[in-house]
Parts: sequence; C-alpha cells; structure tokens
Amino acid sequence: MNFSNDSDDISGFGELEDELRALSDALAVPEPSPPADVARAVRATLERDASEAAARGVRQRFRLRPSALGARFRSRGSAPEARRRFRSRIAAIVAAFLVVLVAATPQGRAAVVSILRFAGVEIRVGEPAPLPSGAPSPLPGERRVTLPEARTQVRFPLLVPTALGDPADVRIADGGRVVSMFWPGIRLDQYDGRLQSTWRKELGPPWPEEVTVDGVIGIWIQQPHGLQYTPATGPPQDLRLAGPTLIWQHGPIGMRLEGPTTTVEARQIANSVR
Repeated sequence: MNFSNDSDDISGFGELEDELRALSDALAVPEPSPPADVARAVRATLERDASEAAARGVRQRFRLRPSALGARFRSRGSAPEARRRFRSRIAAIVAAFLVVLVAATPQGRAAVVSILRFAGVEIRVGEPAPLPSGAPSPLPGERRVTLPEARTQVRFPLLVPTALGDPADVRIADGGRVVSMFWPGIRLDQYDGRLQSTWRKELGPPWPEEVTVDGVIGIWIQQPHGLQYTPATGPPQDLRLAGPTLIWQHGPIGMRLEGPTTTVEARQIANSVR
C-alpha cells in the first residue's frame, strides 16, 4: 500500500509548526512587554495544538479500515482541507492572544479607543488628551439665580442632595439646559440626561469604574481630566480641568457630581439626592 499521500499530509503539519513558531516570535510588543507568564502560556498553547493536531491526523488514519484508508489517500483534497481547518484553529488562537495582550498591557489598551455615551456624557477611553491649563471658562450664557428661580426656568425637575443641604450658589446656563449647584469644594450639574451628548471627557488610565448609585449604574472617574461642553448650537467648548467625578442618571435627569475624592463620599452624596 502506498503511504506517500499520508506522509505529505503529516509533513504539512510540520511546516505549520515551523510557521507558528516564527509567528509567535514575530508578535513583538513595544516596551514594556506583556507579562512573561502570558507569553509562555500562549507559546505553549500554540505548540500543544500543533502537536495534537498532527497526532490526531495519524491516529485517524490508522483507525480506518484498509479499504477506507486507500480511498482516503486517493482523495487529493483531504490534506489541504485538514491544513485549512488547522490554520483556522491557529487564527482563533492568535486572536485570543491579541485580546489577552490588550487586557494585559497599558500600550495594548491605549491602542484601542472606545466611546461610552452615558447619561448625556461622552467618554472617550484611550490615549488621554492633554490636560487644559489656564483659567476655567464658564458655561455659555451662565448666570446666577436662586433655587426657586431655577426651578421655574428649566424643563426638568431639580433635585438637591440632602446630605449637603441647600446649595450656596446656583447657576443656570445655555438657555436653561444646565443647572449647576455649588457647595464648598463640590459641584453638581443637572441636565436632560436623555440628550445624546452634553459633556465630553477624554481619558487614559486609570479606566472609569462602574458603581451603583441609588440602585442604578453610575460611572466614577477618579483622575483629573479635561472637560468639554457641547452647547445647543455651535461646536464643543473646552471648559476647564475637572476633578474626580461621579456620573449617573436619575430618571430623565443627568447628574454630574464633581469634588468628592472617593467613591464612598460621592455615593453617599448621590444616594441622598431628592
């Protein structure tokens, strides 16, 4: 019986093993490199799958009856098809490796820019934007009002955190689109949270943290970051450098609490909003 076709098929797997080793060596990452245990695990997976695939090919052939074995070898398409399936498996392994790489290294995460639109805020996560400098800019059309006056000039109900009491200062801006309340070191912006984008933030690491606020999901941004505002008409405006911020939605109202330095403090204030 002629085993030449079987030898060609198995040698094809050997060539793929060499290609895979070259591929694993070519997957270089700028310093700092991924953790050594991740790299070793990926290389071991590649080599193990290559060896197991070749062994399965041999076992399957010797389990066949002689007549079936001869028919298998007479089929010229069997070896290419096996190699195609094997290459598909390797492509999946390499894709999984890239996911691990993005999760395991800062430069991998920074290469991917994701956009989170939440409670009227657009958060771009990736390479951080340069932090603004200079004097803060007010919101467009910003003016001081009393709390009762503000309630009559906006289309959404205004809420106050009972943990802080009545605000020391209230301002309305952009034709009643935003109301800002102030206490010493703390600012609470309220706006229509159903709008697609009112505020914009560009962040690098550390990444925003998901927290729970009064039974709903909120986003905690712990580092200083640049703050932009998108007015009802016109282009976005750079406002200032913002501090740690908690963002959540209370019914139709978007809430942006700036000033508390910890999630514990921020959530205590947010949970008291009435």
